[in-house]
Amino acid sequence: MRPERGLGGRAMIELRPRMTSDYRTSQQITHDYDVFVLGEGLRTLLALPIVVEGRPRGVLYAGSWEQAQVGGVTTAPAMGVAQRIADELRIRDEVERRLREAPPGQVLDGPRREDLRESFAELRSIAAVVTDTALRSRLAAVEQRLLGLSATQQAPTTTGAIGTVRLSPRETDVLACAALGSTNAEIAAQLGLREGTVKAYLSTAMSKLDASTRHAAVARARRAGLLP
Repeated sequence: MRPERGLGGRAMIELRPRMTSDYRTSQQITHDYDVFVLGEGLRTLLALPIVVEGRPRGVLYAGSWEQAQVGGVTTAPAMGVAQRIADELRIRDEVERRLREAPPGQVLDGPRREDLRESFAELRSIAAVVTDTALRSRLAAVEQRLLGLSATQQAPTTTGAIGTVRLSPRETDVLACAALGSTNAEIAAQLGLREGTVKAYLSTAMSKLDASTRHAAVARARRAGLLP
């Protein structure tokens, strides 16, 4: 279903939320989907379009079997979820746009390399809180493209222990943030972790990479193709 006028199903796409506290008796909707909504016994219904750059990309529905007042603080959590999804899609679109525009085989200069690293770290922090499996897979594919884009910029990896390093997703998340110079407290806030947990992930990543400092760990991870 798409975000359409009146929760009911006309072809006109709308960019604002629609809600009703009594779906069965409402005269403000088209009732095109009565067989589905009423078949589930839903009375309260909320439809929030997910809008990216002024264009609807999807819709978030919420419903209740009880009649309830909707609006204001009662819809704020759902609106927050819709906004987070829109932000994630906007960032993913921007990363993909940059990848498309980058000429193949181009050597990245300093500012562009840092931009690539910032994009990777931001993408990792977004993926860390996404629960949708399909969206996580798409984000992971973009991450691999970013790593591939930076692969030609890295020095060849020497054989040995570093070639077999496998970082966990969280270790990669923390190390990607550390690569941008973020403190443990800043990493914790960005990833929604405790500062002590961040220290633990950094410690295990440093151990796997045989590095005595976070900076050395970042350098080794880049040589191993684990970070851009």
